[in-house]
Amino acid sequence: MQILIALLLLILLAMVGLAWFTWNTKRGAEVAIPPRGQFLDLPGGRLHYTDEGSGPAIVMVHGLGGQMGNFNLALTPLLTASHRVIVIDRPGMGYSDRAPDAPANPRAQAATVAAVIEKLGLDRPLVVGHSLGGAIALCLAMDHPERTRGLALLAPLTQPPLGPIEAFKGLAITGRVKLFVISWLLAIPMSIRTAPQVLEQIFGPEPVPDDYAVKGGALLGLRPASFRNTSRDYLASGRDLRWMAGQFDSLRVPVRILYGQQDRILEADLHGRALVEKHPRIGLEVISGGHMLPITQAAACARFIREADAATLGR
Repeated sequence: MQILIALLLLILLAMVGLAWFTWNTKRGAEVAIPPRGQFLDLPGGRLHYTDEGSGPAIVMVHGLGGQMGNFNLALTPLLTASHRVIVIDRPGMGYSDRAPDAPANPRAQAATVAAVIEKLGLDRPLVVGHSLGGAIALCLAMDHPERTRGLALLAPLTQPPLGPIEAFKGLAITGRVKLFVISWLLAIPMSIRTAPQVLEQIFGPEPVPDDYAVKGGALLGLRPASFRNTSRDYLASGRDLRWMAGQFDSLRVPVRILYGQQDRILEADLHGRALVEKHPRIGLEVISGGHMLPITQAAACARFIREADAATLGR
């Protein structure tokens, strides 16, 4: 009995230690990267966003596990001289709120983007979506075509993946209680341990910038709520893809896609070329690069976005 009690105490101490490590890491990330923008009150909670520049409006939607730093690190500064650029933290990511029972599927998140556009009084902005943000932008154009004049998508999720994505396999956690416990005890130390391998998949074959952790906001992913919401996004990401597949011919706004040929997360052939073969009205450009084009190929992305926007404005 004494051995069992001692073992239970050791387990309890280990759990307390892991929870303390997670809390301390969370606090350190929030001190290093405080909120950088403004807050907008929406029915689902406060949404964090930046609003810079002047000219035709652009709204940017980041991908899985990201936050506004994915755009603001390198891409946004290249556009604000000619455009008003609004970059959001998606619900539950960065400093935006998300209720535990709020839906995480792309159409639900697209409705939030539509609400942001309406709340800010934007007149049909160009919407830029990266990765999962591309699927959300497509759902916005399909469900709320009156809210945008066109889409410029960077390495977007457009089709059901052919199989599990290696970099995200640790996110497939079902059960709210199980997810909560893992997020506080195991997820953060494991994320730190596996970060080099995961970042190599996400960025490869291009290098990870030295300022990605702080200026790019990546440290904010080392928080329990961020992990839980990323897991929920991952599990819900495919929910609307079959529905989307039947809606491409009904798109009422122009769509252009930019892909990196060496993308290790979403294949350019599947999510770009195969889509355009079925729906030739969608424009496609493939360049040399990996998945994190807004960071690693910012100049090419800025040029692509400006050209896409000029086309929607008839310039």
